[in-house]
Amino acid sequence: MPAVTTPLPPPSDIPEARGVPLEQAVEPLVLAMDIGSTSTRACLYDALARPIRKRAAKAAHQFREGADGTAEIDADAVTAEIADVITRVLADLAPGSVRGVAMDTFASSLVCVDAQGDALTPCITYADSRSAPQLAQLRAELDESAVHQAVGARLHTSYHAPRLLWLARTRPEVLARTVRFVSLGEYVYTRLAGVDAAATSTMAWTGLLNRHTGDLDVDLLSATGTRREQFAQIVDADSPVEAVSPETGVRWPALVGALWFPAIPDGYASNLGVGATDAGTVALSAATSGAMRVIVPGTPEVLPTGLWAYRVSASESIVGGALNDVGRVMTWLESTLAPVEERVLDVALRGNPVPGIPLVLPFLTGERATGWAGNARAVLTGVSSSTGAVDIWRGAVEGVAISYERIFEQLRSVNPDIHQVIASGGVTQHYPATMEVVAQALGFPVRVVDVKRVTMRGTAVFALSVLDPEGQRATVPQSATLQPDHAQKSYYADLRARFDATYRDVVAER
Repeated sequence: MPAVTTPLPPPSDIPEARGVPLEQAVEPLVLAMDIGSTSTRACLYDALARPIRKRAAKAAHQFREGADGTAEIDADAVTAEIADVITRVLADLAPGSVRGVAMDTFASSLVCVDAQGDALTPCITYADSRSAPQLAQLRAELDESAVHQAVGARLHTSYHAPRLLWLARTRPEVLARTVRFVSLGEYVYTRLAGVDAAATSTMAWTGLLNRHTGDLDVDLLSATGTRREQFAQIVDADSPVEAVSPETGVRWPALVGALWFPAIPDGYASNLGVGATDAGTVALSAATSGAMRVIVPGTPEVLPTGLWAYRVSASESIVGGALNDVGRVMTWLESTLAPVEERVLDVALRGNPVPGIPLVLPFLTGERATGWAGNARAVLTGVSSSTGAVDIWRGAVEGVAISYERIFEQLRSVNPDIHQVIASGGVTQHYPATMEVVAQALGFPVRVVDVKRVTMRGTAVFALSVLDPEGQRATVPQSATLQPDHAQKSYYADLRARFDATYRDVVAER
């Protein structure tokens, strides 16, 4: 039987995070921006973290991807997109009417810049796996367990260390001209407003920040042949910048006097956006990529091998694991298989498991948590002449669900008292039945957020926590909670065992 739906309790008197017209907005106003894998967005929010109607803009983009592992995007093109969406959102607003500017971006990202601040490379994204040979080199030279415990992240192509060695090996002339290594958010802020600082959380997502000291890890700097001065000053993101380029206020009068908050990673913003801010609440994101994360005080003394712990401030860390390919799997299926009618697919995903479903390891662009096999690729096995497109879809979604379950298992080893999982992201809206499969795989209730652009909202929430610390925030609307059917427990236990066995045979040997 499908996951059981239970109604949510009646809403409180706190307003929901629904759009309101500008004339009903409560000050202070915040401009929030989100640079994601498929688009750049901006929206104006009021003091309750409610989006302002008709004050949102979007620009679509795509990573340039290649069979060699390339996954990059033009940093100047994204900067132009940000400038465009800001202009559209702020059109005709009164000077000085916006109190704060905040941004989140996909993480991690790397841009090499020269002495003039110009980009020497495209933005290398988290999904780029060209540094796999350098990853193998680092794993041979360093104690990976010690690195993991120091910086909270395993050695992986998603992080800076192998990328920096890859640049030295393949682009030495570029490296010779590089004065600064920056994230995409840093680059955009510097170009548009002259803001030169990196949030603690953004630097943590590079895999170079020592989670105990709060500064870059000296051993990794040495291993990559880089120097501390080649990276920005690190600040907690609750330390906004007011002194920006004078041209910024001329270009956008509404931002005169606004505080600019250093860009934060989308994963951190996603937790804030759904209200997953305590150690017992896990935020499950399901967009192009995906993750499960929980915010904890301090930093765990010892990390499980499959998780990361990113320091987000002097007093908190975010612990979890990420998946490169969630929505990307669905997009790939749509573009490579015969179209599947939406209703048929929905019924197939909500129904009971059936025999003969193919086993899928959904690693189209490499694996992050929990095995960290950066050069892994997708595996499809168990296909017969009777296998149809819907069966492959079901197998792929089950593979994604088991990938989440592998993370969840380790999160519960960090905190056995986890009491809530909140899901958000485009996949939960475009393919809602996928969360039914995830709930079954986790064997745990999943609450699905019924609101768009949760990540960008979280960015606004963060800024408002500084601008209006005593203020009340609107509640995030949620749909019913999905309860797992315990009769399916044995099916998913067997699926997990088959997944792990195939992983060991096919992926771990790479």
